[in-house]
Amino acid sequence: MTVLTIQDVSQRSGLSEPTLRYYEEVGLIGPIARDASSRHRRYREEDLDTLQALACLRAMGVGIEDMRTYQNNRARGHAAADEQRDLLLRHAARVETEIATLRVHLDYLRSKAALWDARDRGDAAAEAQASRRVQDMGPRLKEVLR
Repeated sequence: MTVLTIQDVSQRSGLSEPTLRYYEEVGLIGPIARDASSRHRRYREEDLDTLQALACLRAMGVGIEDMRTYQNNRARGHAAADEQRDLLLRHAARVETEIATLRVHLDYLRSKAALWDARDRGDAAAEAQASRRVQDMGPRLKEVLR
């Protein structure tokens, strides 16, 4: 059986050592086995797999309570499939909304850059066109800034 230190798991999961300790403290993982003499945490490969899944959820903005629900549903297996699906789809919808918002922000930045590029080149026609694009973005910007 492979035994991993907290440093190994931190490096391989992308989660900091304090986060690993916190996830154990709040019950997202563990309890983690301890070395008999040093009392240092000793992780198994299965622990690392779980932590990598949690790191992905964290990176997608999933909060602790939903991570806890996710873990509980994993433990319940097929009996929780519908709940797991709904949890993940709810977050997928949130991410889609965030992507749409970021696209508006990206369009705005590109439009403003085109405006300043036209000014830099002294191209009055391109500046006027870019200015209209920026103005036309007003309603989209107001919508995403709510």
